[in-house]
Amino acid sequence: MFFLKYILRNLFRHKLRSVLTIVGVAVAVLAFGLLRTLVGLWYSGAEHASDTRLVTRNAISLVFPLPISYLDRIRGVPGVTSVSYGNWFGAYYKEQKNFFANYAIEPRGYLELYPELMLSPKEKNDFFLDRKGCIVGERLARTYGWKVGDLITLKGTIYPGQWEFVLRGVYHGKEKATEERILLFHWSYLNEAMRQTVPRRADQVGYFVVGVKKPELAPEVSLAIDSLFKNSLAETLTETEKAFHMSFVSMTEAIMVAIQIVSYMVIAIIMVVAANTMAMTARERIGEYATLKTLGFKGGHLGGLIFGESVLISLCGGLVGVAATFPAAHWIELELAQYFPYFSVSSETILLELAAALSVGVVSGIFPTWRGATIRIADGLKRIG
Repeated sequence: MFFLKYILRNLFRHKLRSVLTIVGVAVAVLAFGLLRTLVGLWYSGAEHASDTRLVTRNAISLVFPLPISYLDRIRGVPGVTSVSYGNWFGAYYKEQKNFFANYAIEPRGYLELYPELMLSPKEKNDFFLDRKGCIVGERLARTYGWKVGDLITLKGTIYPGQWEFVLRGVYHGKEKATEERILLFHWSYLNEAMRQTVPRRADQVGYFVVGVKKPELAPEVSLAIDSLFKNSLAETLTETEKAFHMSFVSMTEAIMVAIQIVSYMVIAIIMVVAANTMAMTARERIGEYATLKTLGFKGGHLGGLIFGESVLISLCGGLVGVAATFPAAHWIELELAQYFPYFSVSSETILLELAAALSVGVVSGIFPTWRGATIRIADGLKRIG
């Protein structure tokens, strides 16, 4: 108890210096936690991908389409339970800044394959029956104030023109990680327009979504599908949904590595700052340490006092940083909803934040602890007065 009381007394002897150090550690820990969360979210799509869904696309690139005639042949592959298809539409709402994911899909099979997109039976049926109908995620509807029955007009980029849709349903995700910023509409609506305007682009899809009976069959089914279309004009590449998502993530892998490096650099910088603060504190108290030694305190006792103060300051900053992480994440989730479907801080990130704060305290306290513990009484007493 004596040592703890002594440490607490020393902690705020220089109030401004201690408060600024705590704030510095808190800001560093907060930045570290938010950057780590951002990196985790970047990979969340792949992590939450279904083990029983495959994606079949053109072997050259996703940019190149596949004939719709492939549908029945894929459906006949052993182990396949259901097949649907879709096209990336690439349109925006009113202005180019209002851009979000939108797909032309085959409704019944698609929603069967994606049970995490939850609609009421009425909304689902209305969507099925209206070829100009569309459904959107709850977050997207909230962003633009859309309600069921509204007329939504998108401006096409890949498929030029003004495209009108009637909102027939607003889905919500089964889990928090489910993407709720997507607009889905009938592929047949798009295909009919292509037949009338650009016939060569009709009867083509961007990808097929394939359901398999169990995850163990995924490699076998993938090989079987790709073998069907080997040496054709449009060869296919079939991969798990997770691998499909990772192919997009890999395009920005360098950015994610850079963000991770920055997160660690933030901690390294505050380590240096905290170490300088503790070294300054130890230098100012050399005379006190020498006096304590004359009273019978051992080097280990002094080392424990100095080291404990360093760790306690860092942990205080770490706890403040952890506490600030939750409101900061909530603010990001509200203000940047267009970019982040959710910004949830995991328990692993919290533990890493606390570990980072503890590391700052340990590293910054090593040199001052050594200096205070090994000071000679005569050298220390020279500093008094």
